[in-house]
Amino acid sequence: MTIQRFETGPRMSKAVVHGDTVYLAGLVADEPKGKSVTEQTKSILAQIDGFLAKAGTDKSKILTASIWITDMTTFAEMNAVWDSWVSPGNTPARATVEARLATPDYKVEIMVTAAR
Repeated sequence: MTIQRFETGPRMSKAVVHGDTVYLAGLVADEPKGKSVTEQTKSILAQIDGFLAKAGTDKSKILTASIWITDMTTFAEMNAVWDSWVSPGNTPARATVEARLATPDYKVEIMVTAAR
């Protein structure tokens, strides 16, 4: 079975397809400096849409989502964006945890796995 990779770098690929499963790396917002949790979440979800489209699928086929936020007091803010984006009736298994991310500018990171 072939493996297809997107935006492959020396450390990681942003998306990997194996069979009918699409794995996305943990994604963070483009240009996060000074951006709110809402803005960062929107940026990440747009990236997810783009990578899923490149892999031949969409958000209605997301199986699992892992979300890291730097401050649990922003959980409702992130969820407001997520809830308006996620495919109704096709919500994935999901976990959200509070964690420090790679730099203080990042407030949200999201990783998903989807079917094709």
